Amino acid sequence: MLAVKDLSVKYNQVVILKNISLHIGHQEINSLIGSNGAGKTTTINAISGIILPFQGNIEFNGQRIEKMEAHEIVNLGIIQVPEGRRLFPEMTVLENLEMGGYRHSEIPLSEMDKVFEIFPILRDRMHQMAGSLSGGEQQMLAIGRALMAQPKLLMLDEPTLGLAPKIVKTVFDIIRQINGWGTTIFLVEQNAKFALEISGKAYVLESGHIVMEGAGKDLLNNDNVRKAYLGI
Repeated sequence: MLAVKDLSVKYNQVVILKNISLHIGHQEINSLIGSNGAGKTTTINAISGIILPFQGNIEFNGQRIEKMEAHEIVNLGIIQVPEGRRLFPEMTVLENLEMGGYRHSEIPLSEMDKVFEIFPILRDRMHQMAGSLSGGEQQMLAIGRALMAQPKLLMLDEPTLGLAPKIVKTVFDIIRQINGWGTTIFLVEQNAKFALEISGKAYVLESGHIVMEGAGKDLLNNDNVRKAYLGI
């Protein structure tokens, strides 16, 4: 579904990503792990068209997208849940969800039903201001808003950041459920253990380079990964 080849990105002449390559197949869960500052968010921002690479190719379903505008990439079905959720805090839960469906001529009510199926708390909070929700509820709303756009590829940037351990498990269970519906998932995550457990394939990013890749379970048992990211 997604093929990134020799992608390089720089900010103010400082190279952040250096010739990274990765592939994501249809209906897979793939993850990108690494420490703060490794370039994980830059990677998905480049895929989303938020920043432009100075080198490399990005193909989505066989179509080159590295020079497309962000809204054009959204229309192809690549949807990002950004780090920090980026909700509209002074709008209601329902209004935030409706914003997620903005690219459709009519709000996709079937998608709204799906969102409420996996996040029943959002139905209960439908008319509550998004800014008044708990951290876990806000993350659920951010994911729900993305689902309203009917993604083919859903990219999640640090979805468990700042959440309690119990909520973290819930978020990962939900990611599995969304993938079970047929949505391809690209997960950027510092919680390496959970990310690797649910990923068919994973990549390790260090200082702008892909230094390791393989099956999630294999990396979970790799001594270098265990020492660097799992504290084992």
